[in-house]
Amino acid sequence: MSKIKRITLTEFQFTVPDIGLEQAAAGVGNMAYVKGAEFPAKRFAVRVTTDDDCTGSYVTHWVGTPASFAQVQMLAPILLGRNPEHREQIYDDLKRELRAYDHMGHGPLDIALWDLCGKLKNTSVKSMLGGYRDTLPTYASTYHGQESPGGLCSPEAFADFAEACKSNGFHGFKIHGWNDGNVAREIENLLGVRKRVGDDWRLMIDPACQLRTWTDALTVGQACDDAKYFWYEDPYRDAAVSAYGHQRLREQLKTPLLISEHVRGLEQKAAFMINGGCDMIHADPEYDMGITGAMKIAHFCEGLGLDVQFHACGPAHRLCTSAVRNTHLYEMALMGPGMQNIVAPVYTCGYSDQPADLPANGCVPVPDGPGLGVSYDWDFIETNKTQELIL
Repeated sequence: MSKIKRITLTEFQFTVPDIGLEQAAAGVGNMAYVKGAEFPAKRFAVRVTTDDDCTGSYVTHWVGTPASFAQVQMLAPILLGRNPEHREQIYDDLKRELRAYDHMGHGPLDIALWDLCGKLKNTSVKSMLGGYRDTLPTYASTYHGQESPGGLCSPEAFADFAEACKSNGFHGFKIHGWNDGNVAREIENLLGVRKRVGDDWRLMIDPACQLRTWTDALTVGQACDDAKYFWYEDPYRDAAVSAYGHQRLREQLKTPLLISEHVRGLEQKAAFMINGGCDMIHADPEYDMGITGAMKIAHFCEGLGLDVQFHACGPAHRLCTSAVRNTHLYEMALMGPGMQNIVAPVYTCGYSDQPADLPANGCVPVPDGPGLGVSYDWDFIETNKTQELIL
C-alpha cells in the first residue's frame, strides 16, 4: 500500500502580453486589452509523492490565487501518511477542515490525488471516471467589456468577435458584459450579438453578478427570452447565492438559469437547486472540492434528471465533462480580440486552452494518458518560481 510522504507546493509567475487591468484588483472581471502591456500572472503547482516515489501533480488554472495557495498550505499536511486511494475519506476530512472557509484550496489537492492514483495504476483518469465522450464541443467565453478603447469596448466589438468565433468553429459564445451594471447597454449588446450571428448558434450571457437589482436581472432576462439565449448566468448582486431570489426570477423567464458557481460543494448546491434556485447547476473541479466533489454534483443532477455545466477550463474540467451525459459544452475561458487566455504555458504534451489551438471541428480532445493525461514543463515552473514549500 502506497502512502503519501511529501507534498511540494510551487508558486510561479509568467507574463501575458497585451493584457492589463482597468481596476486595481487582478480579478478575471478586471482584465482589458492594453496594447504593449505585460500582465504578471501567478499560478501554483501541487506535487504529491508517495513512499514508492510515484508523483501525482496538478498546475492550477483559475484557482492560482494567494488565497487558494494559502488554503492548500493549510490543508496539505492532512494528506501526509495517508493512502492516496482513499480519496473519499480524504475528501470528507478536507471538507470538514474548511467548513468555516471557502474551500478553494481543496480542489487542487484532490485533482493531484486523482493524477497520482491513475499513475499508480498506470491508467487514465478518463477511464477511471468511465468516459462518455472523447472530444468536447467547445464555446468561446469572453473577457468582460472594457471602458478603454480596444478589446471588447462596445456592442459592435462583441458582435465582431462573436462572428469571428463562429467562423473559427466554436459551438457557442458567452458574453461577460461590463462592470457598471448598465441594463440598456447589456440589452443592446446581447440583442446585437444575436442579430449578427443568426438564430442557429448557441449564445449565453453571464453578467457576473454586476446587475444591481432583481428587477434589472428580470429586464435583461426578458431580453434573453426574446433573443432565445441558451442560458442566463449569475445575473445580479446577490452574489448568485439567493435561492429564493432566483426561484422568483425563474417564474418570470423562459431562458434557463445557470447558477451556483459561487455556492460551494454538493450539499449547498443540492439545497440551492431543490429550493428552485436554478435550472442548471454550475460545477468546477477546482472550486468544488476536486474531481471527487465535481462528480458528486454531476451525479446529483443526473439523479434529478437535470443538467450540469462545468465552469471554466483545464485538464480536470475536460475529464469531468467527458464522463457526464447530462452536460452540453466545454468552456474555453477567457478570450477577447487580441487577448490570450491567461493559462500558464506549462504543458509539454500539446494540451492547450488557447483559442488559436481549437481544432477545426470546434471540439477539444480529452486527455487519455496515465493520470490526468498531461505532462508539465517543470523546468519552466522551477525557473519562474516565486516561492516553494515542501511538506
